[in-house]
Amino acid sequence: MDTDCTNCSALCGTRERVVHGYGDVGAEFLFVGEAPTAAAERTGVPFTGDEAGARVQRILGDLGFVRSDPDADEPDVQNVFFTYLTRCRHPDRGPTDDEVATCEPYLNAEIRMINPHIIVPVGQAALEALAFDYTTRAADSFDVDAEHATTIRGRGFELVPMKEPERLTDDDAEAFVEHVRESVFGRDYRQTKGRQSR
Repeated sequence: MDTDCTNCSALCGTRERVVHGYGDVGAEFLFVGEAPTAAAERTGVPFTGDEAGARVQRILGDLGFVRSDPDADEPDVQNVFFTYLTRCRHPDRGPTDDEVATCEPYLNAEIRMINPHIIVPVGQAALEALAFDYTTRAADSFDVDAEHATTIRGRGFELVPMKEPERLTDDDAEAFVEHVRESVFGRDYRQTKGRQSR
């Protein structure tokens, strides 16, 4: 992965660093957010460095994926990998469609390398982007609030959407953990995997 990527000229002068994926490259679970937060840009690790990141890390800890404190800048993980649709942060706006498209080869490479069984789109943007590639439904038919803590059967992967960490309530987090424990861990999800390249 290119740590000095210059593909998006509008981001090269504003970003602090490129934030690529982090975790267990043999993982069965892949969490995908929209773009790095200011905290993730500081730590260089997705879903870390602030209260929203700690909320995700607590969920991962409850599921047995993380063995470190929720506020660790470099979590000790097993069976999970986390990444973003885009790798660079603009301080004043979210990513453009062109920036998402430009970063897509990085995400494709990570998905091919990891070949997960379950993908967790974190937030509406990630859900729509992944739904477009991995389900037969129209991307704009998905609502992350309605799909949070459910399983969507797709082409080659199952998607288990999660609301944006900044909006996750304690009840939302509990519902997500319960769904994964009972509806994902509680069956052999590996048998549903159709190994496809993207």
